[in-house]
Amino acid sequence: MADSVDGRKTDAPKLDSTLSKGLMILETLTAHRGGKGVTELSKELGLTKSNTFRLLQTLCALGYVRNNRDKTYSATLKTWQIGRAGVENLNLREVSRPAMQHLANETGEVIYLAVPEHLQIVYIDKIDSSDPIRSWNPIGGSAPIHCVGTGKAILAANYGTLRDTVKHNLVRYTDRTITDIEALDADIALTRKRGYAFDTGEFRERGLSFGAALTLPAGEAVAAIGISIPRRKLMDGTEERLGGLVADAAQSVSQRLKLL
Repeated sequence: MADSVDGRKTDAPKLDSTLSKGLMILETLTAHRGGKGVTELSKELGLTKSNTFRLLQTLCALGYVRNNRDKTYSATLKTWQIGRAGVENLNLREVSRPAMQHLANETGEVIYLAVPEHLQIVYIDKIDSSDPIRSWNPIGGSAPIHCVGTGKAILAANYGTLRDTVKHNLVRYTDRTITDIEALDADIALTRKRGYAFDTGEFRERGLSFGAALTLPAGEAVAAIGISIPRRKLMDGTEERLGGLVADAAQSVSQRLKLL
């Protein structure tokens, strides 16, 4: 039961069953790097195979899902395109650009702006470094949320809602990737304490990154600013300096978001 305007109890809004199931399938496919079959999806979501198949056909017809040659299904970029349109409405790139430029001037390194896409992050803006040895992640590229600085920063801010899902998707990419949920808990606690996330080469061995979340007034992270550097540049004091710079930059952008 939900409260009405005059204080009386009213029935909570009823959810459309078909729509809810379709969105469950889409969210599951978007969070998964590879394809999933009808049987796997039906078992994972507690749906019948026939219902799962019908919903997949509808999602395919609408362009949100594709049927792969191996008879699995995977999400298309249409969900990202819709999410990107929502991001554009917040003017994140415009609001973040001064802080990103300041970071680029201060560090000379690659600066990223990333938004969450389920258990991935998508880069929506960047400022390149003049260093010939640098990160080459393109705008529109993605990375696992638990492996890179921007992703780990967003994860730390939204950990209460993401932990139960991410603990089943801690895929290893390097020897440094965190694949144990207790280890991730500790890393998230450290990220929250110091105000920035640090990727020690967890996605790419030779690339390190720092990230800090851009948050709305309620505390939800909608994006993150990041700095990427080659491992060879990590010296004494570098981590604290870059971490502090990215944390300050993210805080200034978050303050601006509160005024929108």
